[in-house]
Amino acid sequence: MDKTQTLSPAKPARRFRFALPWYTGLTLVAAAAYGLAFAMHWDDRGLLWVAEQFESPAQRQESVWLPDYHAVIDAKPLPGMEKDEASDVTYNPQTKTLFAVMGKNPFLVELTLQGDVLRKMPLVGWSNPEGVASTTNGLLAITDERDHTLSIVQIDANTRELNRADFPTYDLGPSQNQNKGFEAIAWDPRNQQLILGEERPPALFTWKSNGSQSLEGSKQRHASDELDLRNLSALAIDPRTGHMLALSADSHLLLELDEEGKQVSFMTLLGGFNGLKGTIPRAEGIAADEAGNLYMVSEPNLFYRFEKQR
Repeated sequence: MDKTQTLSPAKPARRFRFALPWYTGLTLVAAAAYGLAFAMHWDDRGLLWVAEQFESPAQRQESVWLPDYHAVIDAKPLPGMEKDEASDVTYNPQTKTLFAVMGKNPFLVELTLQGDVLRKMPLVGWSNPEGVASTTNGLLAITDERDHTLSIVQIDANTRELNRADFPTYDLGPSQNQNKGFEAIAWDPRNQQLILGEERPPALFTWKSNGSQSLEGSKQRHASDELDLRNLSALAIDPRTGHMLALSADSHLLLELDEEGKQVSFMTLLGGFNGLKGTIPRAEGIAADEAGNLYMVSEPNLFYRFEKQR
């Protein structure tokens, strides 16, 4: 007798499906949206937008008032600079031109107010120039984010190349994040000082100067604590009001601060707003002239000009 038993095939394990209640999914979406809004500081922008609505016409007139600006030159390419990474731009009131620094391949470029290239000047000895500010009498202050230094150079109509060894250089000291150091710089003529900005976390410092190649004392922490930005890319001082303009590439935002460091107005850099056809890819430089026009550069090599429409 064959005692071999035929075994029946094993039954497949039962699969249990666990479905989240609909409100749990909605909660997760809401939490993700809130996290994004918090990271982008949209909650701060919402509060500032509400505050803007209560500003009187006189108060708006006394400020830069960024909501009234409109792009009149939108994403104009700087020829031959596609791989150079535009890092900052400054307005020179003596020459009525702009000077921009390129960070990846260090050089200084002079531009017309329409974004046309006048000349390119190699920056010999710089590692990663990220900030530039026009001070007085043909002087430019240039920050090197990698080396944590500030150099004050002299240029004129005949300058074709700049060597850092020829100019005074100052040590800016360590940053909280060594890889995200001193990227922004602006000249504040009313208070006779340079304003320096760390990229991340955003922080402001001042360094007294009479506009020459000499600095006085050491850098000091700025009083403002209202830099509600994901990062700080560049700074400028509006010559008409003395207000500060703080640019953030990660937040796609330009923020106006008064002389006490309080938020006044803002402009988003997203496509469809303020005359922009598309979002500014990575806004890295901001400048303002005495007529109230604003200039911006973005990586890799894009130029923008904004004018007030009201």
